[in-house]
Amino acid sequence: MSPAAQVEQWLGRLANERHASPHTLAAYRRDLAKLLNFMQTRQLTSFAALDANLMRAFVATAHRGELASPALAPKSLQRLLSSCRSLFRQLGREGALAHDPLLGVRGPKVRRKLPQVLDVDEAGALVGSDSGGRLALRDRAMLELFYSSGLRLSELVGLRWQDLDLQGGEVRVLGKGSKTRVLPVGRHALAALRALGAAQGMRAESPIFRGRGGAPIHPRTVQLRLKTLALQQGMPRHVHPHLLRHTFASHMLESSGDLRAVQELLGHADIATTQIYTHLDFQHLARVYDAAHPRARRKR
Repeated sequence: MSPAAQVEQWLGRLANERHASPHTLAAYRRDLAKLLNFMQTRQLTSFAALDANLMRAFVATAHRGELASPALAPKSLQRLLSSCRSLFRQLGREGALAHDPLLGVRGPKVRRKLPQVLDVDEAGALVGSDSGGRLALRDRAMLELFYSSGLRLSELVGLRWQDLDLQGGEVRVLGKGSKTRVLPVGRHALAALRALGAAQGMRAESPIFRGRGGAPIHPRTVQLRLKTLALQQGMPRHVHPHLLRHTFASHMLESSGDLRAVQELLGHADIATTQIYTHLDFQHLARVYDAAHPRARRKR
């Protein structure tokens, strides 16, 4: 089987067996197309012909932009190597690859940027804002639910009324990898959702957040609404759905200190992904310390 056919077979398994999202599959396909292109330039006809030196050369050419334009930054190179590593592991499990071509190969170090978050007052002002007009109830319910439960954008736009338990204060969402989790919904979000449901009706199979023709609201529409509402509040920063998810996680960790609980709420498979918020929490503690401790105060 050709390398290109092996890649397509692996992507098919990701889609059918692991229920990978179209976005994830597209990212893997782009990354592995670069590897196939590199192999073609070196006249390599099988993955077995790859070794650590060739993979280092592959990374170098990707970094210089010889495989795609523009040149790949360190974070993109790390993702490129991750895609290749996942493929090689699967081929190894199937007995189609006897060695790991990436053994001993490391990608460039990536300086991890801390996510921006809103402070409590900013978050309260945003989710409590009244956009006015016929979209006001929908906008309020979206904002409250984002901040209340830390949903991903894809999770929110896919919600239907049957996923929501207004009496129990819970919502069932379908996350990454088709994994379902049940999340608590705060009282302000519940009130906003009840108001929305009373206005538009709560048929079980209907989308909670509707776009044109009663179809589920488009993700881009949600992004644009959040941007507009933030500008109306005079917020200088770019506000997007994931910023509210970051804000939810940071405020939960800041108040509870329970990293495992925050991991479960966010639906992170690896706690290392959640640990980024411990750095945000430390920054908050450091600011409190600097402001409160007599020996820590900086001279003005």
